[in-house]
Amino acid sequence: MAPTAEQPQAGATTRLPLADIRVLEFGHTIMGPSCGVVLGDLGADVIKVEAAPNGDPTRVLKGFGEGFFPCFNRNKRSLLVDLRSDRGREIVERLVGTADVFVENFGPGTLERLGFGAERVMTLNPRIIYCSLKGFLSGPYEKRPALDEVIQYMTGLAYMTGPLGRPLRMGTSIIDILGGVFGVLGILCALRERERTGKGELVKSALFETGAFLVAQHMAADAISGTPGPPMPERSGSWAIYETFETSDNKRIFIGITSNNIWERFAKAYGREDALSDPDFASNESRRGARWKLVPLVAKIAKGHTFAEMAEILERESVPFAPVAVPSDLFSDPQLNALHRMLETHIDGKSFKLPRVPLELGNDDIVLRRQPPTLGEHNEEILKELGM
Repeated sequence: MAPTAEQPQAGATTRLPLADIRVLEFGHTIMGPSCGVVLGDLGADVIKVEAAPNGDPTRVLKGFGEGFFPCFNRNKRSLLVDLRSDRGREIVERLVGTADVFVENFGPGTLERLGFGAERVMTLNPRIIYCSLKGFLSGPYEKRPALDEVIQYMTGLAYMTGPLGRPLRMGTSIIDILGGVFGVLGILCALRERERTGKGELVKSALFETGAFLVAQHMAADAISGTPGPPMPERSGSWAIYETFETSDNKRIFIGITSNNIWERFAKAYGREDALSDPDFASNESRRGARWKLVPLVAKIAKGHTFAEMAEILERESVPFAPVAVPSDLFSDPQLNALHRMLETHIDGKSFKLPRVPLELGNDDIVLRRQPPTLGEHNEEILKELGM
């Protein structure tokens, strides 16, 4: 049963699936924190271990990166330590003994130099799952540094995103985020294996292999066709209508007509039954070949209606459509705001809503238990738990 609209955003009594799991997150920027925020949303006690004196650099980023910290650091506790000091290392060593999972996304060799590489951590606690999030998995590139955008170019994702001759990164940090989510998947598998063996293990996820996974559909198409496919803006679409059109109130609407049934419903809804008898529109392949006359037909229909009128008819007829939105439009989206799927976030005196992890888990209500922490906010609390 999905959560009801009356349930509060915080303080729910349901037990989330990772409620008995403690995670030490040595994460910064996006990849590590994205792994940690998913684990935190699912109920884990995530302790974000931040390096003194300044902590996660995304706390002070501006511009494109200004939203990184509030987005990826809710449902965590902040512990500020100096890993170069004896006291700081002692604190982390004690924490390791209490933890189920250790997550890190520092550059290759960084935590090894500080004394908290996988081998030593798993010696301190043989039951711990050590999740290492890097630029590359084991292999000839594994010592290289990497960034989300580096990998988008390296895997061809940027090539497929921009017009021909103008490769572009995607408009979100998709490699970092999905790489972190694959880390969660590996952690859950390792926790399940620990139930059988009683032992932890090393789990790795990486940006490059994540990017390759994302473009695998294009690799397969190239192998089958024998010809490298063009970038998406230059593509020869698989469907006859799969693009945006202008409405009478000068808004744009995306329409996808991807099957004969959808085409039939669309034509009937707008009084164009005559088009259904046109042999050029009899199948998707024939419609693709007749785009020269089908696209103007659909464009004329769209231009004869307001966006609201188009949306009402298309939703009623189960024809795929979408507004051409900007991210800030989602703050008031009725679907996202249903059933407390938007979490009221407070940071630096500002309040706004952000989407929670996109899951429904039986009766469990995925709630905001902790706001993104201030730097070292939970030092006293965590040290008391450790008896220090």
